[in-house]
Amino acid sequence: MTAETVSLSLDDSGAAWIRVNRPERHNAMTAAMYEALLECIAAARADARVRCVLLQGEGGKSFISGTDISHFKDFTHGKQGNEYEAFVERVIDAVERISVPTIAVIDGWAVGGGLALATACDFRICTPKSRFGAPIAKTLSNTLSSRNMARLAAALGVPRVKRMLLLADYLGAEDMLNCGFVQSIASAETLIDESRQLADKLMALSGTTQAAVKESLRRIVVDNDLHDVDLVESVYGSAAFRSGVAAFIKS
Repeated sequence: MTAETVSLSLDDSGAAWIRVNRPERHNAMTAAMYEALLECIAAARADARVRCVLLQGEGGKSFISGTDISHFKDFTHGKQGNEYEAFVERVIDAVERISVPTIAVIDGWAVGGGLALATACDFRICTPKSRFGAPIAKTLSNTLSSRNMARLAAALGVPRVKRMLLLADYLGAEDMLNCGFVQSIASAETLIDESRQLADKLMALSGTTQAAVKESLRRIVVDNDLHDVDLVESVYGSAAFRSGVAAFIKS
């Protein structure tokens, strides 16, 4: 099942597509599917040809609808909640640590863990019918980790996060576009093409700069860490920087 529901493919352009395909369950993630996603991410990070990673939910109804509720049926004590949140954090952290730009390709619902995965990506493109939320106050009565709340607050602002978590509201595509969470809204027919166009634009720019910016922002938002000596050294000591300076002077 895992190989069929989570897969990785690479375009000739250098764009890697990770696809979640379990539409009969709105692309709800099992533990095995999360592990498969981690394997796909590791494979993409290890492949020097990859210049951009796109995460897509198949089926036209949901991007990812979070964790399959059956995962929680045997929970009997709070420690299992900490173990679960640590497991999910490993997945979200892996998405954030992809050094090349990442795009969430969203057609339909991005809910719970799906919202967290979309937030961990650098850019999001969605369709007009897309909805975003984490209605845990009226479903499971669980909570999110503080790290995931920090990510949501940085991406959406605290008032919108409170609407999602305290009121169990869903936000629509236009709301998410207006606050900058979504890069653009595309029709279902043009979603893939517009996502590819954004990937092409990103892949034409400096991967050295992009990797440093991504890691610096991750540290600021998630770790509250302003340490950047290693990042600055790696960029200013890179062949890409020297080539850029030489090309600019020559022009």
